[in-house]
Parts: sequence; structure tokens; C-alpha cells
Amino acid sequence: MPDVVGPITRSRMMAGIRSKNTDPEMQLRRALHARGLRFRLHSSNVPGKPDMVFPKFRAAVFVHGCFWHGHDCPLFKMPGTRQEFWSAKIERNRARDRVVQQQLKDAGWRSMTVWECAIRGPARLGIDATVDRVACWLPQHDSTTAEVRAPRKEAA
Repeated sequence: MPDVVGPITRSRMMAGIRSKNTDPEMQLRRALHARGLRFRLHSSNVPGKPDMVFPKFRAAVFVHGCFWHGHDCPLFKMPGTRQEFWSAKIERNRARDRVVQQQLKDAGWRSMTVWECAIRGPARLGIDATVDRVACWLPQHDSTTAEVRAPRKEAA
């Protein structure tokens, strides 16, 4: 299926997509801060520059967009045009995520990935439930990695 907008318009639209301070990230940050949890933003001395770093808990939280990281959820759909480009791009993002997770683990950090679909989308948990899960996970020291995502739909 051809793109509905021209290449110049599409380029301008894609250039406007942020990698930091996205809507889901900002919602999560505001809600965690309102609960009294304090964190550092995009800390360059922690592998992967996590969206939020909780030094007190030695924990890092990433807020991933479902499209950009190829998440298995209703918010991800492979584009119909330039599929080879997008497949390679998304796979590079996934590979980088795996490397960063290992680097964090090797450095003694715990990490959590909060997927965009947990905060918005048809099967979302909602911001309150998402914040509850993050807040409950932070003080635990037994889980190295965790994720918060929208519930998977049962097969009919």
C-alpha cells in the first residue's frame, strides 16, 4: 500500500517523533513523582541512558514505544511500505535493548521495561495500575528484570 503522504511530509512527520519525554514517559514520571518516588532522568552514567534511574533501589526504568521496539501487542503493526528497512530498524532496536539489559545486569542494576500499551491502547492497564506495578517492583531486590505490558488477549 503506498504512503498517503509525500516523502517530504513523511520525513517531517517522522523527524517530529521524540525519543525522550514522550507522552507515556511523562505520564509515568508525573505519577511516580506524585507518589513520592524520586529519580534521575536519562542518566548518562548508567548503561542505556534509562528514562528513569532510581539510585536508591539501583533500578532503571525504560518506557518503550511498542512500534519502535516491535512489541507483540495491538499497538504494533509493521508498515506496509519499506518493510525491509523497518524490519532491520526494529531488529536493531531490539538487539540494542538486549545488550543494554545485559550491561545493566553485569553492572548490578535491575531494570524494568514499561511498554506504551500498558498506558494507552485498547487493552491498557491504565496509568494507576502501571504505577502500582512499578512502585511495588522498585523495593524488591530479587527480580533483575521485569516488564509492564497490556494484558494479552485470550485466543477464542
